[in-house]
Amino acid sequence: MSDRKLLMPKATAVWLVENTSLAFEQIAELCGLHVLEVKGIADGDVAQGIKGMDPISTGQLTREEIARGEEDHGYQLKLAAAKVDIPDVKSKKGPRYTPVSRRQDRPNAVLWLLRSHPELKDSQIMRLVGTTKPTIAAIRERTHWNSPNLQPQDPVTLGLCTQIDLDNEVRKAARRLERERKESGRPLEKAGTLLPTSQTIPGLGPQPEVEIILPKPAEEKPEETAAEEEARVFARLREMGGGTKTDEEPPQ
Repeated sequence: MSDRKLLMPKATAVWLVENTSLAFEQIAELCGLHVLEVKGIADGDVAQGIKGMDPISTGQLTREEIARGEEDHGYQLKLAAAKVDIPDVKSKKGPRYTPVSRRQDRPNAVLWLLRSHPELKDSQIMRLVGTTKPTIAAIRERTHWNSPNLQPQDPVTLGLCTQIDLDNEVRKAARRLERERKESGRPLEKAGTLLPTSQTIPGLGPQPEVEIILPKPAEEKPEETAAEEEARVFARLREMGGGTKTDEEPPQ
């Protein structure tokens, strides 16, 4: 892809998902999104309320380029050459802007990050969600004013950050933990095993071994012949008092 940057990448991704048969990987590569974000757009879980933008009408893609990508899903789309050179504007990095309609979802996203990725620093969560350090501390200590009603929700699904940004922060945290472990000389922690109940329940000593005896399967009875079945039926009738002509006494 050329050095030209795509305008409104998420809106362009919405349009491409709705109006083309391009693969999710092609759209993600073109728009600088994660493949899971593009799948979320197709499922209606991501970018709700965003109106798609036609990249052909804005001169960013050509119909021929889209048709070539639809024929070959391994093809990497290229942006059309810009007719006007626009100088890059260097802007200072500030806190992430969160739309007003999404700001009430930030505590839920913070709770999800604290539970799913406890290795993240507060500064990383602040960059991802656009919240403040006191808010993170309140949610962690369950002193937030709305703590009983908070539900952990993925910030990517809520549209507060991209999957790429989240993956980058998680990788940074993993590298930091690995570096700290090597510097301190701590061995790699292994996953623990479940302890017996005699150790986990106070006052419960060692328990005797109990042998479980399973019932023996019932023996299969051999099938009776027709003569045996007839004899059994006649014997049952005699017990009930209903004899047959062969059982009656001969006349005197």
